[in-house]
Parts: sequence; structure tokens; C-alpha cells
Amino acid sequence: MPFIKIWIHLIFSTKNRAHLITKDLKPKLLAHIRENAETKNIYLDSVNCVSDHIHMLVSLKGDQSVSKVTMLLKGESSFWINKNKLSNVKFEWQDEFIAVSIGESALTKVRKYIADQEEHHKKKTFAEEFDDFIKVYGFEKLRG
Repeated sequence: MPFIKIWIHLIFSTKNRAHLITKDLKPKLLAHIRENAETKNIYLDSVNCVSDHIHMLVSLKGDQSVSKVTMLLKGESSFWINKNKLSNVKFEWQDEFIAVSIGESALTKVRKYIADQEEHHKKKTFAEEFDDFIKVYGFEKLRG
């Protein structure tokens, strides 16, 4: 049996970065995503969101890919919100997402970053945070 641990910090926003995740929806959404991840054998270490985006810390198994795990979490959660009429408008996630690998030594820092989203976004918008991630991880070089 192979021993595989690949940590991924996963970030995605609501469609058009609309502020759809209300204070009432947030705890239900986070609990549902945790349950869904467990059902689908996805190891979800940390998850938190604000009104327009979500952060997750996931450990991939050998038979999982970033795209597949992301699709399973995004697709099922938006379907669940809409099916249960938990949003006044159609709930959708943006197609794009950010996924970056995280080393063992950074896990505590990333967990804290995810847990502190509300505080973090009092100082910085998601658009600013997104731009920072693009620069820090060199994605603008990949786009060119």
C-alpha cells in the first residue's frame, strides 16, 4: 500500500464573486461540505468561508486529483444549496479556482489563515487576496 500525503490549499469563489454566503447559510454550508467530503472519502482538514469565497485544506489520496476533488466539492454543494432553497437566487461557484501545494511545515499557518477568514477580510477584499495569490505563487507567469 502506498503512503501518500499531498496537502492542497484550495480556494474558489461564488459565481461573479457575488456575496451569496449569508451568515445563516455559512454554518449549514460548512457542515454539509464536511459531510460530503467524508462521504466521498476526501480528507478535508480545514474549511472556512466568507460571503463570496471559500478556503479548504485537503489532503489528496493516491487515486484523487485536484480537479476531481474540487469538482466533487463544488458541484455537490451548489446542487445541495439550490435543491434545499437555501439561497434567494441560483447559487453557483465560479469555474476557476486556486489550488496550491502546502508543505508539512506550513500546515499550522495555513490552518490559522483559513480559520481567520472573517478577520482577514476586514482588511483585504477577496479581489486583493486573489491578486496576491496569483503573484505569490507565480500564476501570472503561467497565464502569459
